[in-house]
Amino acid sequence: MIKVNISKLLFIGMSNETIKTKGRFNKNWKWFLVLLSFISISIFLLLPSGIGNQMIQITKTYSDTELYEYPFHMAEKNQKVIDLLGKLKPIDNLAILEGEVHYSNNNKSVDLSIRIRGNKRNARLDISADKINGKWNYKKINVRIKKPIEEKQIIEIIKQLK
Repeated sequence: MIKVNISKLLFIGMSNETIKTKGRFNKNWKWFLVLLSFISISIFLLLPSGIGNQMIQITKTYSDTELYEYPFHMAEKNQKVIDLLGKLKPIDNLAILEGEVHYSNNNKSVDLSIRIRGNKRNARLDISADKINGKWNYKKINVRIKKPIEEKQIIEIIKQLK
């Protein structure tokens, strides 16, 4: 036969009292306040600095693949580019993020510079284009080799019209 002491059961927590606990927000309101302050200050500092505008321009470039695919294929076919860089690897998203983008004329003109990689070395693909009737009209496509310095040069794929 098992003997159970009823007073010990009540002591352990078998009473009918309701335990009130604080909600998550009430417990952590100080952390929420700090986080909200940090986000507000970050937005206040980043928007006027132009970083927000640059992020918008990079996003436009990501979404408009036609802008850089045609110039890339033109560079891929150029014999001088093949001789100096080797076979070009496809443009990845990081190449666009590392590049420079400048939209103007109500987003109808763009100057773009992105990294391209070949088997032998890396270079930059410089593009200048205008959007006419929903299609990009390329004014300039250059492949710019910066390193090594003694072999620094610009290969004109499409010459800029003057």
